[in-house]
Order: sequence, then structure tokens, then C-alpha cells
Amino acid sequence: MARLLFLVHRMPYPPDKGDKVRSYHLLRQLAAQHRVFVGCFVDDADDELHVDTLRALCAGLYVRRLRPAAARVASLAGLIEGDPLTLRYYRDAALGRWVRETVERERIDAVIVFSSSMAQYAEGLGVPVLVDFVDVDSAKWSEYAPAHRWPLSWLYRREGERLLAYERSVAARAERSYFVTDKETALFAGLAPECAARCETLGNGVDAEYFAPDAARASPFAPDETPLVFTGAMDYWPNVDAVCWFAQEMLPALRARRPDVRLHIVGRQPAPAVRALAGPAVSVSGTVPDVRPYLQHARVVVAPLRLARGLQNKVLEAMAMARPVVTAAACAEAIEARLGVELAAARSAADFVREIDALLADAPRAEALGAAARRCVQQRYSWAARLQAIEHDLQALVGAPICTS
Repeated sequence: MARLLFLVHRMPYPPDKGDKVRSYHLLRQLAAQHRVFVGCFVDDADDELHVDTLRALCAGLYVRRLRPAAARVASLAGLIEGDPLTLRYYRDAALGRWVRETVERERIDAVIVFSSSMAQYAEGLGVPVLVDFVDVDSAKWSEYAPAHRWPLSWLYRREGERLLAYERSVAARAERSYFVTDKETALFAGLAPECAARCETLGNGVDAEYFAPDAARASPFAPDETPLVFTGAMDYWPNVDAVCWFAQEMLPALRARRPDVRLHIVGRQPAPAVRALAGPAVSVSGTVPDVRPYLQHARVVVAPLRLARGLQNKVLEAMAMARPVVTAAACAEAIEARLGVELAAARSAADFVREIDALLADAPRAEALGAAARRCVQQRYSWAARLQAIEHDLQALVGAPICTS
């Protein structure tokens, strides 16, 4: 049993958002074998209600309140100092002191960093560091740039460049760097060839027991509608772009063929652009206590993501619920699923309309696709199997010393 420090940019509970799902399951995996001390931020008042639940999962916990508006202002100091704004956004002196004190007091054997923004707290500690980058965040910012006007286009391009330089320096110091898909791993290896030998894929999984169909689960939809469902955090730009694109470019064509089709956007903190979509053809739910009824009773789950990177939890969860999913081709590439048998993919708005309409017209095929999707995730996407690599690396790195306290 090793003593581990786990640094996370967002409180890993409740697991109701993509990055929190991954960090929560990683914490559970680590805590099952080791004493884990967690340092993290909380940026949502609702999450603060769950601090005691999180505390029960680990040997020690330190949570710092992060106020997004104030953090955004503070991050602008990076423009003067030449730093990535992301680092300034998550810089906190109190958390830094707690990290140093914990490393010394608990004789920490290794640090696991979740997201590059938290690597700043692992510098100069004198203990081995493993970094879960998840995605190549610098590439994400660079991809945002062309979709925005100046000055945001300039700001996003600058952030991509500065953050890549920082990511490379972090990976150069780390014992091992992880990414969520082979594609992301290869992308970073190409951007930072000096670090390629110490980069590997640590894939996402899905809790197929939790995300399982239940005949007793009531439908949240009106009986006279044909519901299409999109799930996700609705203040996240790739999700905002996805639903706006779908509502503007695909939904009208689908409703021209099937007037009872309605898009349900299910997720926390919908941005103004998302709220503006609400109307007869679109429902915007905001936060819901349980996303599973929406997934289970969807005729088709859609994921028209043009800007998202990596393996999408929302797609795996819908597949686990045995629903037919139509996702962007780039997202489908990250999933070990047979196209047309376990998952449907589309490259354009016209492709999405064609795939969705075909599934709505053929209920037996849609049900068969959903059933095959569930079998796929049950066989290939358990969290225990997906995260096993980090346990092997820890054993090799610290020799799993016995904890005597």
C-alpha cells in the first residue's frame, strides 16, 4: 500500500460531468489499494453538499472554493507574465501550502496529477509524478480559435501555444503521462516527441451496472413525441456548439419528415445560447436528478460534437443504457465499436439526418443497435480494466510500500 497525493482541478464527486466521471473512478481505483490524499477545487455550490461523501473515499481531503468569475479575472495576469491563462486560473497559495505540508507529513510516495493545470502544484516536491492529461488541452484551445472572432481567436490561439509549451515541460518531468485515447496519445507524441516513450493510453470506462435499463423506470417524455436526447454539461463550449448546430442544421429537416420529433438537451448550467433554443421543438432541462430516464426512453441519443476531444463518456453511458447512438465520426473513432452494428456515426449534418431518420423508421434495427451497444461496453469498457495500467506503473515506480500508519 502506497501513500498517494491526488491533485484534481475539479472536485471528483458527484460523477455527473465527463472529467468528474473519470477522476472519480480513478480515485476509487487508487483508494481500493492505497492511502490517497486528495487536493482539489470546487467550482459549483451544489458540489459542496457532497464534500463529506468524498471525504469518506480517501485518507485525507482538502477542498478549495474556486469562484469562476474571480478566477477568470485573476488569470489575465498570465498575459503580462507570459503564462498560460489556465495555470493562473487554477493558482492558489493555500492549496500549494497544503500540498507541501501533506507531502512532508504523510511521507507521500507518488503524486497523481489530473489535468495539466494541476501539475504546477507537483513541482519541486522530490517525489515521482504521474500525470493524467486526459486530452491534449492545448490542441483544444487551438481548435477553438477559428470558431471565434478577434480578440477571442487571438486569445485562444495564444493559450494553445503557451499551454503546449507547458504540457511539454510537465511531460518531460513526469514518470508517465496518460491520455484518454490512442489518438490523443499519438497527437501529443507528435507534438512532444521527446516525451513519446513515457506516454500511454489510459482509456475511459463506464459503470454498466449503474447505467442499465430498468423496466420500472418511468419516461420523462410526453407520449405523443419522438424524443431525441443530448446529454452533457451545457456550459461547455463543444456541447453548446453541438446542440446549436443540431438545432439549426438538422432538427428542421427531421421535423419536416417527422413533426413529432423533439430534441431534449439534458445537462447542468445551460449557456444563454442553449437556453435560447428552448421552444416547441427543443426542451432544455438544466440539471436533473438522474439522467438515466432521459437516456433509457430516448428514441435516439445524438452526439453531434464538432470540437470535443477524446473518448466521450456521454456516448458510453448511452450505449450502456442500450440506446441507439448517432455520434460524430471523430468521436466514434475513439470507441472500439462496430459502426452500423453497435454505434452509428456521421460526418455532416446531412449524414446525421439520414442516420437518425433511418433509425426512427426501423424500430427493430434501432433496438438491435442499442442492445449490441450495451454488450459492447460490458465486454470492453469496465473501469477496472481500463485503469489497470496506472496500478501497474505505480507498482513499478514505488514498489507499493507497506503503509504502517
